[in-house]
Amino acid sequence: MSEHLLLETDGPVATMTIDRPAKKNAISYEMWAAIPGIAARVQADPDVRVLLVTGSAGTFSAGADISEFASLRADADGARRYNEVLEAATKAFAGLDKPTIAAVEGFCIGGGCELALACDLRIAAADARFGVTPAKLGIVFNLPSTKLLVDTVGPAWAKQILFTGDILDAETAQRIGLVNELHGDPVKRALELAATMASRSQVTIRGAKDIVGRIVDGRHEEDDEVHFMYSASVNSPDYAEGVAAFLEKRTPRF
Repeated sequence: MSEHLLLETDGPVATMTIDRPAKKNAISYEMWAAIPGIAARVQADPDVRVLLVTGSAGTFSAGADISEFASLRADADGARRYNEVLEAATKAFAGLDKPTIAAVEGFCIGGGCELALACDLRIAAADARFGVTPAKLGIVFNLPSTKLLVDTVGPAWAKQILFTGDILDAETAQRIGLVNELHGDPVKRALELAATMASRSQVTIRGAKDIVGRIVDGRHEEDDEVHFMYSASVNSPDYAEGVAAFLEKRTPRF
């Protein structure tokens, strides 16, 4: 764990808060390195059904801590090692089989936007600002995070974002699909969504997340793994409870 990444659990919802307000929640190398361990804790906790990611002091994250670049990314080998740690962090969040929601206030720039893109959903305040800015640093944006951006906003907008390094307002971010919803209190809205997801069948959610991921990756044919998911769901306690609740005209208890 990093002292600047706080993980708290309230019932079925875990919240990771980026807490480095003196640096506008810039993400240091140490923080990137700690994220896979946090994701592993969330994945291993059977009581946690949803992960919420947010920032303290009204800012999601101003990005990676560029003050470290002169030492940690001084040459090609250093840049490669840094990118490996960053990619491991975003892949850890993207690879969770539990829903992840980024609640965004203020700046969500560079590495902060990468982390938000690694989440399933993004809920933003009207004052939120988004940007992916390697064009201002002379860095080639890594392929996994570029894929997340293309998957989210499409290739044309991904090119505009990467070619210009411009900062987008929240309304534009929502219009192009970078943001799911705008809300006056994004953390409150994210918690509402998290509570709804936590109350639904986790068998369904895990299957849906897996299948959507397959489709995004261009895998459009059913295979043995998909057929196993189908049959396992029909034989699951969730299916029995869902059908019983429907017939008894009550809310299911998953």
